[in-house]
Amino acid sequence: MLGQEEEMMFTNARIESIMYQVTFNPKTREGDIVVNVSLVDKKDLEETLEIFRQVMYSGLSVCSYVKLFDEGDVYSGLTIPAGKTGIATACSITIDGVLLKSGIPVRPIFGGIVQVKDRVPVRFTDSIRYECTTIDPLEVLMSQDLTSVREMTKTGSGKILANLREVPMAAKDEIDRVINRLLTAGFYGILEVGEPNSPVLGAEVSRDHMGIIITGGTNPMCAAQEAGIPIITKAIKGVLDFHEMKKLV
Repeated sequence: MLGQEEEMMFTNARIESIMYQVTFNPKTREGDIVVNVSLVDKKDLEETLEIFRQVMYSGLSVCSYVKLFDEGDVYSGLTIPAGKTGIATACSITIDGVLLKSGIPVRPIFGGIVQVKDRVPVRFTDSIRYECTTIDPLEVLMSQDLTSVREMTKTGSGKILANLREVPMAAKDEIDRVINRLLTAGFYGILEVGEPNSPVLGAEVSRDHMGIIITGGTNPMCAAQEAGIPIITKAIKGVLDFHEMKKLV
């Protein structure tokens, strides 16, 4: 019965629950972050990591830190199968959690696809609201082959995954401070911060709020998929001590 209840949890409730487990402090770079875990064949590991590196250093992910799990390792109920390597990468919900720990109420709205032209985000072309699905929207959109993340890294134009959050406009100054701390800590996943009471990338926001667009932590996985590499992604898999992760260089 418990498994059935977990299966039917809508994604917004799941996000709000795991946000509270984030303890990461960008000043000290210590604490737990939320991670996604991807599974790839060992023979594809080096190519996959190179693609991840390209995406991360193009600013299309949350940060450039990863942790590798070998076959037989167990993380958050997931056993890495024989012949596979698990790759943990930062999930965008980490940024929500840091904002929340700073006293800023964060409301997850939807995940979607953003069109980028000449490295400037233009608009959302597709979106799925968190309150309407039990599956992570970015997992759904990733499965539809709608992205062009590799094209974006090469030409500056393409379609990438991103998320919309709402925050109270009264917290604008504190939001700016937290974002600057995150940037200093190597978390560059903020794609756009909207103006109070104004749409952001074509998406409406609630009255007395402002929108924040956060890049999808699964963009590296999209790029690997676009390159024809078989990859299985478990989004929002759990939390991990940031000290266990290493910078991908």
